[in-house]
Amino acid sequence: MNKKAILEGILFIVGDEGITIDEIKNILDVNDEEIKALLMELKKDYDSAERGLRISYLGNSFKLTTKEEHKEYYEKLVTDSKSTSLSNAALEVLAVIAYNEPITRLKIDEIRGVNSSQIVRRLLARGFIKICGREDTIGKPNLYKTTDDFLDYFGLSSKNDLPEIIFQGKEQNDDTDLYESNYKENN
Repeated sequence: MNKKAILEGILFIVGDEGITIDEIKNILDVNDEEIKALLMELKKDYDSAERGLRISYLGNSFKLTTKEEHKEYYEKLVTDSKSTSLSNAALEVLAVIAYNEPITRLKIDEIRGVNSSQIVRRLLARGFIKICGREDTIGKPNLYKTTDDFLDYFGLSSKNDLPEIIFQGKEQNDDTDLYESNYKENN
């Protein structure tokens, strides 16, 4: 088992939320010295000029970040993509945030059923959403909400102008037995 490779995957999965040393130790079941050695070894790999990422220690957690010296190219990506329309996935994430704000990325993922970290980063970079605080739970994840740029882009004067969500289909009465209502034999 290559713990350095597993650590790299963990850093990728946690994205901009980051992960603490204690959380890494619990996941990999290693001691302080071993985790520090793994982090330093992986950091050394990323410090190579051939790599576009680095390991940063920000907000009491480790995370993968882009290198400062490539900033101009990342800015081009963001500014060039401003002229393009939003993908269906980005629209879905915006809708989830707009109707449930403030909301964590993990809750967004739970609602959508897929990882949304890349889309959240893009929406942050485009200014459609912003970090509005931290949830008071384990790990203190970021809370996201929409911005005025979001309202401008969609021609809304306020969040009150968002269309009402109407759920289609018959709503289940709490007193109705699920088995009886959905699986009753027809005579």
